[in-house]
This record gives sequence, C-alpha cells and structure tokens, in this order.
Amino acid sequence: MSMYQSIGTASDRVLAALKAGLELEFGRGAGEALAHRFLEAEEADFRWDARVEERWIGAYESADDEDFELDRIAICGRLDGKWFCATMLVDGDGQAHGMMGCRQFRSLVRARDAMLHAH
Repeated sequence: MSMYQSIGTASDRVLAALKAGLELEFGRGAGEALAHRFLEAEEADFRWDARVEERWIGAYESADDEDFELDRIAICGRLDGKWFCATMLVDGDGQAHGMMGCRQFRSLVRARDAMLHAH
C-alpha cells in the first residue's frame, strides 16, 4: 500500500523534524530559533521544494551578463503551516537560484490567486 502526501505537508514534517532535532541538541527555545535561521538562510530552496503549483512568467533580464539564462516562475505552496506565493529565479534544469519576493496567505485559494496574477 502506498501513501501519498502533498509536498507542503511533507515540508511541514521536515521542518518539524528539524526543530525537534535542534531542540534535542540545543534545548527547547533554541531549536525553534535555529530552525528559522536555517529557513532564512536557505529560504529560496525551501520554498521551491514546498511549491504545489507553478507558472512561468518570463525570462529574467539580469543587469550582469551571466553565462546562463534564468526564468521567472511564480509559485504557490505551503511551508511551516503557512500558504505563500513567491517569484523565483530558476535555471533550465529546474534549480532555484534566488527569490525575488514572497507573500504569505491564509489559504491556498488566495496564494494561488496571487500566483495567477503575478507578473
């Protein structure tokens, strides 16, 4: 028997496991604070992995003359129990290279609506 769960649910579980592990190592209050530090440091990757839907917006026009092309992709998803919409910079291999902005919402419906209207 197989069990499926959304990426958002899996991301919440990973974050909960990270917090629990850090609390065991550094104490109750420190675990949550350190988990949020990890999240801030790797926010683009965490949000990219937690997406439930994505929409291509267009090519990213960089001020620097970079050797590779990036696309702007609007995503919506759930991370740490909160719905979000973000604009990501992604390469042709599907790897996130940065985040241009992110907003949090109370529901998937609102996050998805923001993603559909992103430009």
